[in-house]
Amino acid sequence: MNVEENKLGVMPIKKLLFQVSFPMVISMMIQSLYNLVDSFYIGKINEAAFSAISIAFPIQNIMVGIAVGTGVGMNALISKHLGEKRFDEANLVAENGLFLAIIYSLTFFILSRILPTIYLNSQTTEAQIITYGVQYLRIVMGLSLGIFLQIFMERVLQSTGRSVLTMMTQLIGAVLNIILDPIFIFGRYGFPEMGVMGAAIATVIGQIVGACFGFLFQYKFNKELTIKKPSATLNIIKDIFKVGVPSTITFTIQSFTIYILNGMLSKVSTSAVAALGAYFKVQSFVFMPVFGLNNGMVPIVAYNYGARNKDRILGTIKLAFKVVIVMTIIVAALIFIFPKEVLSIFSATGDMLEIGVPMLRICACSYIFAGMSIVGASIFQAFGNGLLPLLDSILRQIIILIPFAYFALKYFTINEVWYGYIVAEFSSVIFIAYFMNTFVRRKLERI
Repeated sequence: MNVEENKLGVMPIKKLLFQVSFPMVISMMIQSLYNLVDSFYIGKINEAAFSAISIAFPIQNIMVGIAVGTGVGMNALISKHLGEKRFDEANLVAENGLFLAIIYSLTFFILSRILPTIYLNSQTTEAQIITYGVQYLRIVMGLSLGIFLQIFMERVLQSTGRSVLTMMTQLIGAVLNIILDPIFIFGRYGFPEMGVMGAAIATVIGQIVGACFGFLFQYKFNKELTIKKPSATLNIIKDIFKVGVPSTITFTIQSFTIYILNGMLSKVSTSAVAALGAYFKVQSFVFMPVFGLNNGMVPIVAYNYGARNKDRILGTIKLAFKVVIVMTIIVAALIFIFPKEVLSIFSATGDMLEIGVPMLRICACSYIFAGMSIVGASIFQAFGNGLLPLLDSILRQIIILIPFAYFALKYFTINEVWYGYIVAEFSSVIFIAYFMNTFVRRKLERI
């Protein structure tokens, strides 16, 4: 642990940020391939199938949010105990995390028998979309043990600095999913044609296999932690939730926003829902490098805040903002120039292209603001404040985006809906700038 701590405190910032962030960037981009690959192949079935998985996305996002939020809380406790050389306590925290992963999967298994039909009927009246969506959700929810265990093992490996092993678990699962998708969806090599159900089965198999390799790597290479069996200790679970719940709520807010927008757009056309689904698939992929960079930045800022090294904190923050601005400008330019080509990944129909091309171009203009907001929110977390990022998410999505979309659809056309993203992200930048100049500035002045 000391070598890692020294590196965070002495290695040149540019080299350090790249070295810490790069495996996380790759890991997160691999993770986003699950939905992107499913969407690519499902789009080849028909637009109704693509609309169905777009509507299903908020439920999947909630599952990921619960797993990631729990992982954040678990990691904080594990790292703390390892730093204090309290290895038994660190092992117990990991065993409580395993217990929670199993409980979550059992809960979603029960919900998978009830929720999909109710949920799809609340979003659309199209019978074909409802059928596809129910088929897909019943499998990914019913067999959610894979995603909960995979993310659990990723966070366990990350907590001891084994980011490369985390990347390998995700890579194995993603590659398997890519291989199995066309086989199960279209019925190749002797397998029956299963359509949307095939995509769901390929996804959960990839997750389960990724989780199995995570356990293998844990027991073979990660000697700092020993996980013997699931354990339930109320005080430890409370401590995990105390840190992780704000992150879970942020994911839930995003899912709620998508749910509301899908409900609004379904009254316009199914092509509008499909276009919005394509946007979120693209967004989730292109912003993964930003999230990976943030995951590398946070421990550097947090460590140097503890070490009272103001210059390294400022250097890391400035570099992170510069890198993200350049990244988002490049991505926004590519999407603005090639919106048709991006939408063609999802086998977009003429109606979907008519809605989706202006949508992607307008939303791309918000990317630079979104990137700055993501970095700013992560800086707040690095200084130990989880409330400000949560408030920022509420501002962007609940206070601004949803009302903007409602009034745009009521008084204008669907194209005006997308300007809400620019307004929301710009408002977020103002929020971030204000608290960078107050909260963060006060923290630094005390050093």
